Amino acid sequence: MQAAATAQSRLLGLQSIDTAIAQLEHRRRSLPELAQIAEKQQLRRRQGEQLIAANTAVSDLELDVAKAEADLVPVRERLERDQQRVNSGAVTDPKQLNALLDEIEHLKRRIGDLEDVELELMEQLEQATATRDEVNAARAEGEVELRALLAVRDEQLAVLDAELAERNTERAAVAAEIPGELLDLYDRIRAKSGTGAAALVRRRCSGCQLEANASDLTRYRAAPPDEVLRCEECNRILVRTAESGL
Repeated sequence: MQAAATAQSRLLGLQSIDTAIAQLEHRRRSLPELAQIAEKQQLRRRQGEQLIAANTAVSDLELDVAKAEADLVPVRERLERDQQRVNSGAVTDPKQLNALLDEIEHLKRRIGDLEDVELELMEQLEQATATRDEVNAARAEGEVELRALLAVRDEQLAVLDAELAERNTERAAVAAEIPGELLDLYDRIRAKSGTGAAALVRRRCSGCQLEANASDLTRYRAAPPDEVLRCEECNRILVRTAESGL
């Protein structure tokens, strides 16, 4: 391929811009806040699941406490009625009175058992409520931290995007001065290796950093200025400069 030496030299400027663009894009993808945001979002999802479980536990225990209290009501009412019968002296038959007194003792034991169950459930409800409140507080704190990270990320992305836009504008201007065929070759090589053109500096390719052998140097010296050279080692476009050492 042939292209004017000035057009080949412009490839080095284009490569410099493309390198800067690649670095900016890497910085954009590698902001530390991105990993921190992903971690916070994952934590928020876990906390959301924990909150659902905590709310469910509280709701279930509230129902259990209400049921335990409801179970106590008829037993307490029965005890009150029996006690009133004893206190009123309406039951005079000794056998019936003893049976009634036995039932009263049984009801008291039953009430004690039910109250123990209710107390245990109330303690569990208190603990479940405290756990839910802790999850809520941690989630709220995490939301504040996440919003702060998002703000920092957006601020840095805005700066990087502005720099990228400026660099892309520069690239378009430089690329417009390079012949289409040469530019296409450069872009194809750059797509594979990240670098499409490299300067030949002191007989060394600045792309792969390898020194040309004697045979290649002889060929480079003999090539006309408009011949597009390629590095024998890395296949990049090799641009001759005043410091090539030819």
